[in-house]
Amino acid sequence: MTLDGKQPKLGDLIEISRYCYQHWAIYVGNGYVVHLAPPSEVAGAGMSSIMSIVADRAIVKKELLSVVAGGDKYRVNNKHDDKYDPLPSNKIVKQAEKMVGKEVPYSVTSDNCEHFVNTLRYGVSRSDQVTDTFTVIGTASVVLGVAGLIGMMLYRSKREKQ
Repeated sequence: MTLDGKQPKLGDLIEISRYCYQHWAIYVGNGYVVHLAPPSEVAGAGMSSIMSIVADRAIVKKELLSVVAGGDKYRVNNKHDDKYDPLPSNKIVKQAEKMVGKEVPYSVTSDNCEHFVNTLRYGVSRSDQVTDTFTVIGTASVVLGVAGLIGMMLYRSKREKQ
């Protein structure tokens, strides 16, 4: 089920909303996408596909978008077109098709499905999910550290007054 009603065009990035993350694929025509799938990734599996976190290898697959999305919602999301020039769509599709069936290194933090599709479309490996997660973790760490420091100072001050 598409979220935005847009029909994908060749080379478009497809963002599929899973339970607590997004799975990414690249549209190659006739209803098919190419995507990076750790062996534990099952289309529409939701929570069980979270086990892909521990995978270190993945397989490049070409499957129907409807199968990859399963019951999950998806949308065309070429979100970096304003920052990077997309490669020509025929080149994107050709590169994607050439990768099908290959087993490649996988890391949730540096070689995931979002890195894969951004490399195909823009020639740039990036994952906003990873960047955003590390930003949140870093911010939370700073806040907790400051709160702990303030708490420690208040505790010392209280002890010194007694």
